[in-house]
Amino acid sequence: MQLENARTRTPRKSLLATSLVVLVLLAASTALAKDHKDEKSEAETAAKLPPPRAEQQDSQGSVTVEGHHIDYRAIAGMLVVHPKDADDTGADVDALAKDSKDGKEPKLADLPPAATMSYVAYFKRDAAAAGRPITFIFNGGPGSSTVWLHMGAFGPRRVVTKDDTHTPAAPYALINNDYSLLDASDLVFVDAPGTGFGRLYGKDKEKAFWGVDQDAQAFADFIGQFLSKFDRWNSPKYLFGESYGTTRAAALSNILQNDKSIDLNGVILLSQILSFDDSVDVPQANPGVDQPYALALPTYTATAWYHHKLPDAPAALPPLLAEVEQFALNDYALALAAGSTLDPQRKHAIAEKLHQYTGLATDYIEKSDLRVNGGQFSKMLLDDTDMTTGRLDTRFSGPSIDPLSREADYDPQSSSISSAYVSAFNAYVRDELKFGQDKNYKPEIDAESKWIFMHQPPGAPMPLPQSTNVMPDLANAMKQNPNLHVLLNSGYYDLATPFFAAVYEMHHLPLPPKLQGNIEYRFYESGHMVYAHQESLKALHDNVADFIGKTDNQAGN
Repeated sequence: MQLENARTRTPRKSLLATSLVVLVLLAASTALAKDHKDEKSEAETAAKLPPPRAEQQDSQGSVTVEGHHIDYRAIAGMLVVHPKDADDTGADVDALAKDSKDGKEPKLADLPPAATMSYVAYFKRDAAAAGRPITFIFNGGPGSSTVWLHMGAFGPRRVVTKDDTHTPAAPYALINNDYSLLDASDLVFVDAPGTGFGRLYGKDKEKAFWGVDQDAQAFADFIGQFLSKFDRWNSPKYLFGESYGTTRAAALSNILQNDKSIDLNGVILLSQILSFDDSVDVPQANPGVDQPYALALPTYTATAWYHHKLPDAPAALPPLLAEVEQFALNDYALALAAGSTLDPQRKHAIAEKLHQYTGLATDYIEKSDLRVNGGQFSKMLLDDTDMTTGRLDTRFSGPSIDPLSREADYDPQSSSISSAYVSAFNAYVRDELKFGQDKNYKPEIDAESKWIFMHQPPGAPMPLPQSTNVMPDLANAMKQNPNLHVLLNSGYYDLATPFFAAVYEMHHLPLPPKLQGNIEYRFYESGHMVYAHQESLKALHDNVADFIGKTDNQAGN
């Protein structure tokens, strides 16, 4: 806006150039000052942090899962992890701090990078560790803790939220979780480095842990330490990742296979994204790659069907989605691929069909060149009522922040339930698990802005300058361990990671046809956080428990 005003007032090129130079210099000066302030603030914060060390607090509890009583041991704590190739992953930081040439204690910020990762583990009591499956569970972000899966899906306690509307403010109800996964597996809910109660330490700490490969290495270090600490090396082992956690799980499965010699029994994926080229969030920034528009179309259809915006909507959703999927991969994909050579009459016909499948106006679709991104769809579907649909769960809707904006300004689903999850966990971890009384729990952090998305897939000599894609990692792990099974879970109303994009990725894994049979698919009438819908939570529990029971290599399977 400032440049536009300057151009209006002073049209001559020389004056405009001078204004631009001044603005650039001011911006650079401001940025440098901010960076210096941030560095100073980070240094001051690091100086106040206690040295990273492992912690553990034990407690006991019980849960009733679908009518079956289970007693468990709960362990809340932290482990210290280090980047790949660190000299000693079990190094004592207090000792390192005192080990300096001049005899002075160096500052924590000057030490090699390290991180504490917080976790809560649940072990079924009176169960033999060797035969008992163990599942490492994590959310994504990147920059998210695992409070969501813990308090909404599989922990022994579950917070109650509204199904598709805003949950009223505290007090929130925390109840026995009838669908905890403890009946099928011991559980370890792991917070990513820098989230939860964990913190980053040392020089270049963000670069050491905030990246696709760096993050996966930290989780591999955590899992290796955890297996040793609690004598679980001979247990059937599973990964459960949600959202970016599926990205992590794919990369992590390959690292565990090759660097730790750990064969996993299964990888369970919820709301998957393995190739970021498939994201419908900002595909307009990647022109020439039209795949996201086609892969998101079935989610648009499901959303419009749910909100009664489809012309001549059928009673049942699944048959309609099957029809839309065929259109998306054929007529629609061909029209997008034609680009500017698409015949105008053909373009209008495709727009009419998209109107039938999305509820959006035909002329709006044509003006968008047949390419409507996720933010546009969320903003425009209910635009006649000044409402915006959710991104994580499109069943949700809320008042539009700016009725004139082109795209959605916020996510109504996230705003509707986040307080309940965070508040309930903060009370639960201190009151029942007796941990964290003197600590601050970070449910989410701004790691994405500093995240290193370049990834080095198996066989590549270096991290590749392209959109993140961990499909080769999962495929490599499955080929090296042909008994590795994968369970994909997706919600029809998830616009953050559309279900059809996940299916497309699975069908394009570089695998021999036989190993495609190791992949199972389950779909739910819910959104990104499938478990936020109680009927879907029960189905998710039953599907995952069945998957673990079939793949844990116990006698009789």
